[in-house]
Amino acid sequence: MNSPMLVNPLAERLKDGGLGLALMIRHARTVDIALAARTCGFDALYFDLQHTPTPEEVVAQISVAAIGAGVTPLVRVPDCDYAAALRMLDSGALGIVMPDVSSAEDARHAVSHCKFAPLGNRGAYGSWPQLGYRALPALEARQALNDATLLIVMIENQAALENVEAIAAVPGVDIVHVGSNDLATDLGVAGELTHPKVLAAIERVIAACRKDGKVPGVGGLTGGDSRRIEQVVRLGARFLTAATEWNLMLSAGQERVKALRALEQKA
Repeated sequence: MNSPMLVNPLAERLKDGGLGLALMIRHARTVDIALAARTCGFDALYFDLQHTPTPEEVVAQISVAAIGAGVTPLVRVPDCDYAAALRMLDSGALGIVMPDVSSAEDARHAVSHCKFAPLGNRGAYGSWPQLGYRALPALEARQALNDATLLIVMIENQAALENVEAIAAVPGVDIVHVGSNDLATDLGVAGELTHPKVLAAIERVIAACRKDGKVPGVGGLTGGDSRRIEQVVRLGARFLTAATEWNLMLSAGQERVKALRALEQKA
């Protein structure tokens, strides 16, 4: 049997029924982070161009390194910035996170810009790092990229929640991802990420995904009590933004200092 032309490690994990884990990148600027993520066991790197000033060329360089390391590069673009999505896809990303998707029409627009025909109308390029810059027949290359590219749409407000069944039903959407912080704010319970309203919303998203064979995801739970993540996994979430590089550094740093201060007290 021939090996697939292009493998998306996160997509493969999800296809096998596993829990997909992404490391969100806020400040890292060198390709080392791709190797570190792989060593830690993360399935994906998640670059946030909506909330950070990370240059696109840095994301492109790390994305290419991530492919080589066996980690999926995902990029969250600013709201409706389809041009940025195309640039990132042409530069190495294997997934786009589209924020503030509030309707099925929004989801269809995202599919149109991020997937090639027949699913969408993504603009043609011709030399993709995901394929090792190989010269391949156009239809073969585009099919391989369609098969390996994840489109993640975010549910971040009440309107999106009310339309989530229609959003999840849109062909070409792969993951429906709850932005817990923004959704909690819009539901009137800002900061209360395990409030019954938020948990009910997450359950509704998960139910919609199960109905249409999409993957439910939850983000925004990387800080604070880890039991919050356990709770949404028990509900059925299968894709998580599991940490940021700063979460991990601060957590490990605090534990190390705590242990060394204890030695000081014993001296």
